[in-house]
Amino acid sequence: MGIIPLIFLSIGLSFDTFAVSIGCGIIEKQIKFFQAARIAIIFAFFQAIMPLLGWSLGYIIKDYITAIDHWLAFVLLSIVGGKMIIESFKAEEGKTINPRQLKVILALSLATTIDAFVVGVTFAFLNVNLFLSSVIIGLITFIAAMLGMLFGKNIGSRFGKKMEIIGGLILIGLGIKILLEHLLS
Repeated sequence: MGIIPLIFLSIGLSFDTFAVSIGCGIIEKQIKFFQAARIAIIFAFFQAIMPLLGWSLGYIIKDYITAIDHWLAFVLLSIVGGKMIIESFKAEEGKTINPRQLKVILALSLATTIDAFVVGVTFAFLNVNLFLSSVIIGLITFIAAMLGMLFGKNIGSRFGKKMEIIGGLILIGLGIKILLEHLLS
């Protein structure tokens, strides 16, 4: 696989992270650069490592993960999105979801990187520089996550609670999209 197709593949893989990062920026309006960078690094790490795991484990578990990946992503994104919507109706001091919490970011990272795992499985059958692929995927995901949080933060500061609801709906919609793509294909 050449560098240009790899870049396009990486951009495609980062769309989910971008959408989730918008939600993070909406929820955490006061997020600082280094906090956002930490979140983006976690997203990028998972996105970069999943093709490696997929490649190395793909022959063994391909059939099992393919059967449930869409359900796993749907459930995780719907839970976080639903919680965002519920939290938007609470007073600021009553909110419990925090995109800076490691468990929240890990759940979101897992939900948005299942497709990268499956791509890694396909890498096992192609002539791909696995290390270069993972670096490019991680770098583009980092950029997408940072841009998403910046975008969400700026919109969220202008539109407040309505944007939290929209952010939750985006996550749920993303989960539904993933589920429907797999069920209808």
